[in-house]
Amino acid sequence: MGSILQDLKITPSPQSIDFVTNKKQFHLHHLLTEQRHPKTMNLSSVIGADTRKGLQMLLSVDDDITYMIERLLTDLTIAEQVVEALADAMRNGRKIYFYGCGATGRLAKQMESTFWRPFWKRMKESMAWETIKGFINEDIASFLIGEMTGADRAMISSLEGFEDLQVIGRLQLADRGIQKGDVVICVSEGGETSSVIGTILAAREQYGEMNEVSAGESRKNLYFVYNNPDNLLLPIDRSRLVIEDAGITKLNLATGPQAITGSTRMQATTSETFVLGVLLEEAMFRVLCVVLTDNELSAIGFDPEITLTQRFLSFKGVKAALNNSIDSLAGLTAAETDVYQRNSYCTYFAKKALSTVFIDGTERSPTFRLFPVDTIDPAVRKSWIQVWTEAINGKEAWRVLLGREFRGLKKSVYYDVFSNEIDDSYLRESALRSLDSAGNDQEMQYDLSFSGFNIRNRGPAAGDLGVAVCVNGDLGEWSLPESSFRQFCSVFRQQGAKVAVIFIGCDISVSLRDSVDADVKVVVEMPCFPDPLGLRSQLAVKMLLNAHSTAVMAKMGRISGNTMTSVNPGNLKLIGRATHLIQLHVNETIESNDWIVGYGIGDSLTFEEANAVLFDEMENGRGEDGSSEVTRSIERIMECKRRMAGG
Repeated sequence: MGSILQDLKITPSPQSIDFVTNKKQFHLHHLLTEQRHPKTMNLSSVIGADTRKGLQMLLSVDDDITYMIERLLTDLTIAEQVVEALADAMRNGRKIYFYGCGATGRLAKQMESTFWRPFWKRMKESMAWETIKGFINEDIASFLIGEMTGADRAMISSLEGFEDLQVIGRLQLADRGIQKGDVVICVSEGGETSSVIGTILAAREQYGEMNEVSAGESRKNLYFVYNNPDNLLLPIDRSRLVIEDAGITKLNLATGPQAITGSTRMQATTSETFVLGVLLEEAMFRVLCVVLTDNELSAIGFDPEITLTQRFLSFKGVKAALNNSIDSLAGLTAAETDVYQRNSYCTYFAKKALSTVFIDGTERSPTFRLFPVDTIDPAVRKSWIQVWTEAINGKEAWRVLLGREFRGLKKSVYYDVFSNEIDDSYLRESALRSLDSAGNDQEMQYDLSFSGFNIRNRGPAAGDLGVAVCVNGDLGEWSLPESSFRQFCSVFRQQGAKVAVIFIGCDISVSLRDSVDADVKVVVEMPCFPDPLGLRSQLAVKMLLNAHSTAVMAKMGRISGNTMTSVNPGNLKLIGRATHLIQLHVNETIESNDWIVGYGIGDSLTFEEANAVLFDEMENGRGEDGSSEVTRSIERIMECKRRMAGG
């Protein structure tokens, strides 16, 4: 191969050779979502000198979502089709199934647990329910299922091997009882996630051979949502099967490169969350407007005059509100960075924003090579961050988070199929290992409660930071002496920890802002746009925390330029991404003028060489210091390049 491997004394491992030769369908660096965004190219150096400018750069990339929405509004045919399919399902008692993997899986969970279930819970407590209950199923809250690859346990961290399997999507579809006629919406940021593709193809198979009638019925109920141009996905066999299937409706929400290269938890998932949330909101309105008066609709948060187009355009108001909060957000970013630099910890507390806050916290782990959320067992905390909510114990906290009981994978449903139908030994062994960590018993491993147990065992110490996140619906609690928000802040104050508060809402009073004792206050004053599901306030939390947590990690040195060199290569897609990041970083360095002046022109690093070094790091575990395989690979290669150049 190349002399670089000879100098490093690396012989490509069988796993590396197999990935390079036989796993080309996971070499995805040509996708638009995997490219570097020009707006954030020098993020790591900018944010090191000026936190505010770095945050401004990150939030500026969300302009791409605005452009995507404007394109979508030029033809609402597919959007209208989705709305009518969702409305018909509600009227006729059919299930609605959102499915995704990783960030889009957490999106699917939010559709159920943050938007759908809380809305119907409020409806059952409202005066309007007497009218509504005769028109729709009384158990309507359970008719929308948000599922992700690996089920509820995967909200904590991804389960290795699952994402790369189409079969798990098929099995989960059957396990959740999804049948022909149900609405299935599968979401994949890249448009190539195997488990998501397996789900939509399994749903498509329920309609049998395609004819004009069955294709029409199938297209009405089956949707594939993604963020890459079709021409880049068609060379990928599994993606092409979906894109070219006449029985599946495609909704392409491509926004472009992400603010951090390949970090699709940001603009890609934000765009999908907003668009699908708007479509769900509009469908619910169309169902309810038939049976409720305008006054009754207003009482539950709907404005009868608002159109679908106006719902989409409301994104601009969310974006503007976030832009206006950058100065105060920079204070929070500096404070949390300081906490980690002093080896202290951060605890977030939320109620209505719990799911969104928790998701940002858990998604930091694979993106920036951090320890995932701690289990209840270890005496020593490893995770830098924890998230609490108002609950008496871990089981109740899960119920608050999910809006229902914890739901894992039953080994009896999956084990035999994994053992007998997965030909690739690497994927089979990974999946079987992960299955042991995906069951209902995982509920007892994690405790997110603001309870005596957690205060005693993982409570604050001097130097820590407590962050309370409040959205519309929470804000009134601050006036109550028994408010759990105030209690949370008090616990941190008493132990000498710092306190930060994030307020996101409409017409946040000056008296409220002034009454709260906090070291940092971030206030996002939202437009007073009707928001019956809380979609816009949750989106504001997501976008704010995504930018904030990315900025913190950039200041902590976990990003080079705008590439996440600390990424954890935990599946085939991420191995491909990690390889590309190594190759990209090395070649950009040795092609720079400074390098050429100092060391001369050298040979570019090939994908095969980068992958061989990456697997050597993965298989030989040299990361005792917690550094990532990508970072260590780059350091080894650059040291070798200097040595070979005589530097």
